[in-house]
Amino acid sequence: EKVSSLGKNWHRFCLKCERCKKTLSPGGHAEHDGSPYCHNPCYAALFGPKVSPSSVTIFEGERSLCPGCGKVVYFAEKVRSMGRNWHRPCLRCERCRKTLTPGAHAEHEGRPYCHVPCYGYLFGPKGVNIGNVGCYIYEKDESTHSSRS
Repeated sequence: EKVSSLGKNWHRFCLKCERCKKTLSPGGHAEHDGSPYCHNPCYAALFGPKVSPSSVTIFEGERSLCPGCGKVVYFAEKVRSMGRNWHRPCLRCERCRKTLTPGAHAEHEGRPYCHVPCYGYLFGPKGVNIGNVGCYIYEKDESTHSSRS
């Protein structure tokens, strides 16, 4: 049975890779200096770009450390806030430790705070709306807070 490839006629089983001798199909192979080669691995190994393993850079993705715990934050577990990647449970108010939602909290000197009551208490004007209905009252140790209704 005759097949045509590389401008020549071949017996069907004589069209073989010059290197590994695998039978090739017409049009389904590579050519170099008039000889047929299978694409992979022969043509690629013989005539493809030569690269040393040390010159190959493998992209591992963005590696960032969580500002809350200092451990690596992987793509599937990250939340982004204040221009950094966090583990969701690590994005907490610096004062009361409440878990925060990205974009829905206050920031002071690169640290996250809940808007009410912590940020207002620590950095807001003093003596305004303290002790009225709906305002927060802080205990003496300032680690707990309660609300008056």
